Amino acid sequence: MSIPTFIMNLRSLVTNAKSSGFYLWILNIVLNRMVPFNKPHGFKVLEIGDFHLKTMAPHRHSNFNHIKGIHACALATLAEFTTGLLLLIKLDPKNYRLIMQKLTMDYHYQARMDAEAFFSISDEWLRLNILNPLTTEEKVTVNCEVKIHDMEYNHLATGIITWQIKKWEKVRTKV
Repeated sequence: MSIPTFIMNLRSLVTNAKSSGFYLWILNIVLNRMVPFNKPHGFKVLEIGDFHLKTMAPHRHSNFNHIKGIHACALATLAEFTTGLLLLIKLDPKNYRLIMQKLTMDYHYQARMDAEAFFSISDEWLRLNILNPLTTEEKVTVNCEVKIHDMEYNHLATGIITWQIKKWEKVRTKV
């Protein structure tokens, strides 16, 4: 099966990646192709649950700031990637368009080792904040909080990413 086939069936790949290291590896390869902007960062999906996602930004040269910690912008991009990917997994990109509307970061500690981001939601949160409102509204916005820690569990940063979500049939601009 070729990688473009995997791209067309993200849900199937994610389902397999939840319990298989091989499919998780394939998912990371596919994500690097789908989101080439993130490839130099070396982000990896570490864990996928039914309603959570854990990702990682490695402590490496391409992510360094001037004092050899992970750059603030790399951590912000990791926060965006983590929340956006989980929403896409749960909502199906064939039916919903997501656009980041706002990103706010609070930085707490210098990132001197690999950084892990964790984001979780619930089925109820999805229904109350996205699915039910979209039955009567053209678009919704949701705030997604993601916490980023290092390998010693130092709290590096907290991101609040505001996503605008619309059904594709309501989108007026051409893609």
